[in-house]
Amino acid sequence: SIRSQNRGGLLSQKMPATEVPAEIQAARDKLRGKFDQVRTGGKGTVRRTKVTKHASHVADDKQLQAQLKRLGVNNIPGIEEVNMFKDDGSVIHFNQPRVQASVAANTYVVSGAGETKRLEELLPGIINQLGP
Repeated sequence: SIRSQNRGGLLSQKMPATEVPAEIQAARDKLRGKFDQVRTGGKGTVRRTKVTKHASHVADDKQLQAQLKRLGVNNIPGIEEVNMFKDDGSVIHFNQPRVQASVAANTYVVSGAGETKRLEELLPGIINQLGP
């Protein structure tokens, strides 16, 4: 039978190991190192195919504008500055802001570049805003 013929035959013999030249082994090691760097987890995980780009905030701004439109906000022209007073004595100061308001929804939108300043920095010009 075939079984008895293969007992000491070709199937049980081991192939002799061939020597790999040093430059080929170095190239293989270098290639293996490149594959290890792109794994997102441990051994056996899928390699990362591409670098993901972060989403921009343009879509967030469009969604915000759509929600504000649903609330029925209107632009209020002629406002030169807006100051928001905080409990710790600091002031959020907007110079030339875009102000929108919806009185029915009790919503006010102040957009623009805001700076956090100390109350003492703005004191000469904002005394009339402080109230009694």
